[in-house]
Amino acid sequence: MYQYDDYDQHLLDERVAQFRDQMGRFLAGELSEDEFRPLRLQNGVYIQRHAPMFRISVPYGHLASRQLRKLAELARNHDRGYAHFTTRTNVQFNWPALEAIPEMLAELASVQMHANQTSGNCIRNITADPFAGVAVDEVADPRPFAEILRQWATYNPEFAFLPRKFKIAFNSAAEDRVVLRVYDIGLSLVRNDAGELGFRVLVGGGLGRTPILAEEIAAFVPWQHLISYCEAILRVYNRWGRRDNAWKARIKILVKALGVDAFRREVEDEWALAKDGPSTITEAEFARVAAHFSPPAYDKLPAHDAEFDALLATNKAFANWVKRNVRTHRQPGYASVILSLKKTGTAPGDVSATQMDHIAALADRFSFGEARMLHEQNVALADVRRQDLFALWQEARTAGLATPNIGLLTDIICCPGGDFCSLANARSIPVADALQHRFDDLDYQHDIGELDLNISGCMNSCGHHHVGHIGILGVDKNNEEWYQISIGGTQGNGTTLGKVIGPSFALNEVVGVVEQLLETYVDLRHEDERFIDTVQRLGIAPFKERVYAERQPQRKPAHV
Repeated sequence: MYQYDDYDQHLLDERVAQFRDQMGRFLAGELSEDEFRPLRLQNGVYIQRHAPMFRISVPYGHLASRQLRKLAELARNHDRGYAHFTTRTNVQFNWPALEAIPEMLAELASVQMHANQTSGNCIRNITADPFAGVAVDEVADPRPFAEILRQWATYNPEFAFLPRKFKIAFNSAAEDRVVLRVYDIGLSLVRNDAGELGFRVLVGGGLGRTPILAEEIAAFVPWQHLISYCEAILRVYNRWGRRDNAWKARIKILVKALGVDAFRREVEDEWALAKDGPSTITEAEFARVAAHFSPPAYDKLPAHDAEFDALLATNKAFANWVKRNVRTHRQPGYASVILSLKKTGTAPGDVSATQMDHIAALADRFSFGEARMLHEQNVALADVRRQDLFALWQEARTAGLATPNIGLLTDIICCPGGDFCSLANARSIPVADALQHRFDDLDYQHDIGELDLNISGCMNSCGHHHVGHIGILGVDKNNEEWYQISIGGTQGNGTTLGKVIGPSFALNEVVGVVEQLLETYVDLRHEDERFIDTVQRLGIAPFKERVYAERQPQRKPAHV
C-alpha cells in the first residue's frame, strides 16, 4: 500500500495543527457554531443524536496492521470499545468527546491516516475493488490510478466547494465489485483493440432520494488523461450544477437534466482545453506510485495441496467456510479470505477493539500485514497461503470473525440508523438484529442461497437499500418508525434498482414480511435459481400478493 513521503506527512501534520487551533478557539467561545461547522466537517466531525461522530478515510479500503491497532487503541481510549466500518470504506467512531478529536487526528497522522474530505461538498474517499492486484479476472491493477487521483483530489481548492458531495470508484475486473453505476464517476480500467490501457467512464450515478444509475460518457480515455478528463467532468458540474436546492444538487440531476449526450459534449469541449496540459500523468509519475503496489514476496507454491483437499473432505464446518468466505487468487497456492463482521447479535459493520487487534494479528501472520475493507462491511485478507487457511479459520472463529455467511441472508448491509444518525427517520440496527436472530440457521441460509439484504434508516441510502435483492428503508409516518420494502435490486454487473412492493410496515411486521418473501421464492423458484433470478423472471406481483394477503391491519410499531 502507499507509504507517505516527507511531503505527505508534513502536509498532514500541518492540517492536524490547524484543526487543533480551530477546536481550541471554538471551545474558548471565539468561533460560533456557524463558523466552526464547516471547519469540523472538513475534518470528518458530525454532530449526531447523542454525541459527535468522527469519520476517518480509508482510501480504496487498504488498512495496514499498524493502522488497525491504532483504530483499536482509539476505540478503547476515546469511544466505547468499537468502531463502525461503512459502505464507503470509512471508519466511524460514534461516541468521541468533541475536545478529544484533535488528539485523535494526531494519533491517526502517526500511522498515515486522516479524516480529510470525509464530509463536505468535495471529492470524498475514493474506493476500489477490494481484490485489486490479486483477482484472477483483473485487466490491470487499478490501485496506482486510485492513489494518483486521491493525491490530486486532496486539498484541491478548485473542487473544495462543489454543489454537493462527490464520489469516485475504480474497478478493473470482469466482475464489478464496487457497484460503479451508483457513483458520481465510475472508472473501469479496460484495454482497447490495440491493447492500450485506459478507462471506460460512467457519470451521474447515485442512490439517496432520487436513485439514478450512471451512464457511459466515454468508452475509452487513455490512462495518461485520467486526471484531465475527471477535471473536465468536475468543471462542467461546478459550472452548471444546482446550488439552490440540496436535493437537486448532485451531478446525477445535472446529467439527467441535460441528457447524457449534451453532458458528454460539454465535457469534451472542456477537456479539449486541458487534455495535454500539466495534468497529464507521466510514465515516471505512474511508476513512482505503482512501486508502492508491487506484489509481495509470494512463496512458490503448488496449485493444489493434498492436505488442504483432505481437510475440505473431512471437516464440514471448514468446508462451508471455504465455500462462502474464500476467493480464488491469481498466485498459485494462495487465496483471499473474507472475515465476516456479521456474527448474529452484532450490528452489521461494527467491529470491537479486540477484533481489530485480532484482524491486525491475522494480517501480520497470514497476509503480509495488510487488510482490506469491503463495501459490504466486511474485511478481507488478500494474500493467504492455501496451506494456512485451516489455521486462519480456527483463529478467526475464536475471534468471532469466521461466520460462513458471506453473500447469504444474514450478511446484512446496514447503516447506523436512528440509534445514532440525526438524519435517520427510523432505526436500522434493531431490524438487522431481529432478522439475524430469526434466520440464524446456516442450513436454512444455504438453502435460500445468495441474497443481498440491505437496510437504510433514511433516504440518504447509506445502507444501499436500492440495490439490495431485498431493500428495507426506514420512513417517518406521523412521527413513528415504519419500513418500506423493495425487491429486485442488484449490485455489480447489471446493477438494477429495486421496486417498492407497496405501503410501509411497522417494525414488528418486518421479519414476517421477509419470511413471506422467502416463502414465495421457495414455492416459485426453478432449480438452481437464486432469489433475484426468480424476482426478475416473475416480477414483484406474486411477492406483493403473498405479503399483503397475509398482512393484518396496520399496527403501531413495537418499541425495541
